[in-house]
Amino acid sequence: MLKFSCDYMEGAHPHILNRLSTINLEKNDGYGMDEYTESARAKLRIMCGIPDAEVHFLMGGTQTNTIVLDSILRFNQGVLAPTTGHINVHEAGAIEGCGHKVVPMKAANGKIDILALERHLHLLKVECDVVGWEHYVAPRVLYVSFPSEYGSLYTLDELRQLRTICDKYDLYMFVDGARLGYGLASPYCDVSLSDMAQLCDVFYLGGTKVGALFGEAVVVTNPELTIPRGLIKQRGAMLAKGWLLGIQFDTLLTSPTDDFTDTLYYKISRNAVEMAMMLREGMVAKGYEMHIDSPTNQQFFIVDNARLPELSRKVGFDSFAAYDEYHTVIRFCTSWATTVTQVDALLEVV
Repeated sequence: MLKFSCDYMEGAHPHILNRLSTINLEKNDGYGMDEYTESARAKLRIMCGIPDAEVHFLMGGTQTNTIVLDSILRFNQGVLAPTTGHINVHEAGAIEGCGHKVVPMKAANGKIDILALERHLHLLKVECDVVGWEHYVAPRVLYVSFPSEYGSLYTLDELRQLRTICDKYDLYMFVDGARLGYGLASPYCDVSLSDMAQLCDVFYLGGTKVGALFGEAVVVTNPELTIPRGLIKQRGAMLAKGWLLGIQFDTLLTSPTDDFTDTLYYKISRNAVEMAMMLREGMVAKGYEMHIDSPTNQQFFIVDNARLPELSRKVGFDSFAAYDEYHTVIRFCTSWATTVTQVDALLEVV
């Protein structure tokens, strides 16, 4: 069966497996204090243009979101997120489990509605200045995903607008970058890695979905913030064999020029987007209607329900949402490892 249901179905890029095999019998210091992890940290700092950025390597997206937000938020503080945001929909209340509320904000195609966000914050401030903040969940962090859960991208101007709102209302901005490579490598993206680092307070570069066996690289760009190693340990996220994370990112971020766009990470991300564009063009040519105009590796189409049983026997996809009584929105995901042959085979099936 062809499988396009998500973008973390393959293991890891062969370069990573080869390097892991090469160092397999080496003895390395544990808990992320090894030379490979430090090399990966140094590369990220250079590519972000922030030499003193704090960098941590964690295992997965939910763990990362939880630890980052738990390190920032205090007892009565919450995080604002799009209604479709991963922390609001797909993380089983992990943030609330740490005692912090996720406050959903109006969204369109996965992106937060900027005007609605500012209006919410303005009205909340007016009310709380009268009644008292002690009665409310105080917003402290704005969470956005890049790309969004719908594959959409914020423009550089939109990110700057969000930054301005955060500064006005004393919020930190946290970018979930589980698929960051697929966003930055899109031909429709006008945001660079250094832009991202300058505009937000914390973000992460996802590896689990982009070529690594597992792992997310957290970059804390705001010197006022820190993620205590003790918190990472307490949350069960401090990998004893930390070099297994470090060497994966050290491999993905290797570049002959220290330019992010020359890294293996960027190049394999671009492959996923190119395959997605090929898939999209083929589906549209066959008469399928797009549900969302996604410029990244997630592609959404409206399919007649009568067609689904036959299609599901031949290809794996995600049933994203009901469109109406007779149609369903399905999602196909390409990945860093998707080939032209696989896309051609999918188009033949549909």
